[in-house]
Amino acid sequence: MRTSPVWNPEQYGTYADERGRPYADLVGRVRSDDVRTVVDLGCGPGGLTVTLRQVWPEATIVGVDNSPQMLAAAEEFADERLSFELGDVREWAAEPGSIDVIVTNATLQWIPEQLELLPGFVRALRAGGWLAIQIPGNGNAPSHAILREIAETEPYAEYAKDASLRPDVPGPAEYVDVLSAEGCVVDAWETTYFHLLQGDNAVLEWVKGTGARPVLQSLPDDLRVRFEAEYGARLAEAYPQRDYGTLLPFRRIFAVAQKRA
Repeated sequence: MRTSPVWNPEQYGTYADERGRPYADLVGRVRSDDVRTVVDLGCGPGGLTVTLRQVWPEATIVGVDNSPQMLAAAEEFADERLSFELGDVREWAAEPGSIDVIVTNATLQWIPEQLELLPGFVRALRAGGWLAIQIPGNGNAPSHAILREIAETEPYAEYAKDASLRPDVPGPAEYVDVLSAEGCVVDAWETTYFHLLQGDNAVLEWVKGTGARPVLQSLPDDLRVRFEAEYGARLAEAYPQRDYGTLLPFRRIFAVAQKRA
């Protein structure tokens, strides 16, 4: 069984504004002011979770993540209403009907059986509660296709081939089907953001914090340097730097569901 990657909060925080926009768009579709309990599943370093204090200032908020490194960074945001705990989203459970809002942002794409988890999330919601999901839907983008292609070639394949594989992700219609069957009213959509990134080989810096990290971590040090140079050169061709920056199209999939009373 492949181990989980060791996440780097500093690298993940590169282009934090661009990463944060889908989170704000997701939370903005939760139409409830009467919120007392919020759980953020896959909270990462907490920089987005903390924004929920402005959205629901009276709520108690808990961030859950399976990365000790991310949670160590998140602790700077903790206070009497915001806390963080170590946990696996696949094993998370709460007392039925005890949660007002569950947010899971850019997390479920790592879990092949994610649709099987949704009924448990809905059970944890009170009547009228909300589940808000966002996942990347860019698995066929050049950034990922090039990553897989290089990882499947020697001398990298021995270490990185399996680490480059990603489960297929649901589309909006699949979320509608599953969550509707659980007694929810569902709003699902997809959006392609066109992020304008600054800096040299900006897309490489972006993916080093997320999609490419499991591959880079799987390689021995000498091969990691070689892989990153080869991968970076290919990305620079696929995403050329202009005078105004580097344009990164990024498709994302959203589902916001309200549990019927």
